[in-house]
Amino acid sequence: MAMDNQNIFFSVHCEDIYKRRLARSAVKGVEKPFSIPIQDRSSCCKFPPIKFILVVIISCTIVSLLYSPDVDHLSHSGSRWIWGGSDPRYVSYLDVNWEDVMRVIEKLGEQNDYQGIGLLNFNNSEVHHWNQLMPDATHINIQLDYADKNMTWDSLYPEWIDEEQEKDVPVCPSLPKPDTPRKRLDLIAVKLPCRNEWNWSRDVARLHLQVAAANLAASAKGFYPVHLLFITGRFPIPNLFTCKELVVREGNVWLYKPDVNVLRQKLHLPIGSCELALPLRDKARAYSGNPQREAYATILHSAHVYVCGAIAAAQSIRLSGSNRDLVILVDETISAYHRSGLAEAGWEIRTIQRIRNPKAEKDAYNEWNYSKFRLWQLTDYDKIIFIDADLLILRNIDFLFGMPEISATGNNASLFNSGVMVIEPSNCTFNLLMEHINEIRVL
Repeated sequence: MAMDNQNIFFSVHCEDIYKRRLARSAVKGVEKPFSIPIQDRSSCCKFPPIKFILVVIISCTIVSLLYSPDVDHLSHSGSRWIWGGSDPRYVSYLDVNWEDVMRVIEKLGEQNDYQGIGLLNFNNSEVHHWNQLMPDATHINIQLDYADKNMTWDSLYPEWIDEEQEKDVPVCPSLPKPDTPRKRLDLIAVKLPCRNEWNWSRDVARLHLQVAAANLAASAKGFYPVHLLFITGRFPIPNLFTCKELVVREGNVWLYKPDVNVLRQKLHLPIGSCELALPLRDKARAYSGNPQREAYATILHSAHVYVCGAIAAAQSIRLSGSNRDLVILVDETISAYHRSGLAEAGWEIRTIQRIRNPKAEKDAYNEWNYSKFRLWQLTDYDKIIFIDADLLILRNIDFLFGMPEISATGNNASLFNSGVMVIEPSNCTFNLLMEHINEIRVL
């Protein structure tokens, strides 16, 4: 309506000027045809209607760009997740429950403090929803190249590698890293694919997206906290995003606040078992941790035949020069007589209730081997190096306390050998293992 009034004003104004000029011409007695020279019309109407309309359109466009929700499409417009052809391995068919997302975001506190939000593997419609949920933040569509189509889980976890490195040094295939935006990211949101199969966790695309999210979080500079939000029907990798870092979960929405320093250490390790993180001939590494919060542990259950082995293991640890605590978990089948011998060897004895392997046959050797889950209940320690009771330590391995959970050696393809492993005790990890006890694969 304002534009129409303006056009009327210009038309009337021009007509009045023309009438006055016509009157002056009549007084002078000079007759001129009824016409308005082009230069006169343009001089009296500096902004004809068509020009005025263009000015209004351009002005409105500029205002819209300045005050619309900020989405960075310039440096990341090539993101394959949003505008390019999709790789079916990365496609997630999970419907996002935006009410759950909103409830999780409310746990972040003051949303105005969140300057940048990185979005990975979301489509156009979902990006629009993010803009509506947090309109004051800058939303950045993260660019990430797909993993090579020939990369498989078996290539990351081969059945055999040259541990002695007699011929060559094994190297893992590489996963493309995301383009790190220049803008600070306070929240990184990722939508993960999930196949409805028993081996849903052994998925290259799912692994790739989580490692990419971890790299983005680890790239943070400064002392501001970084949160990771995953939308997935299955839990994220528990060794990369620990359950003790889980802030809240609502349905299929998981919010984590990771320790970025620990995350950086984990990302220095190779992905999979195709490459040794620690070559066998590597020299002993210096490590300075918190000895009071670290311990060696072993476990005895169901029989006393390994008591002598556990006593020898304790002596070998001490002879290697380690002064860390020694903790042994035993069940009711270990007699007081044998417990006294273990205590004399230096073990601190803790009694546990053993846990049965639901897939084992009755009286089989591995019927109660899930009792190792009790190690995660040793929460008075930050790190545990577990060793089987029949092992001997030939050189100091305290440097393994500097390795993240779970550090272990390969056993058979994607399965690892639990005879020696580094764990980080946590009650929530123990609960997670118990909740999914029927899904765990063992030899």
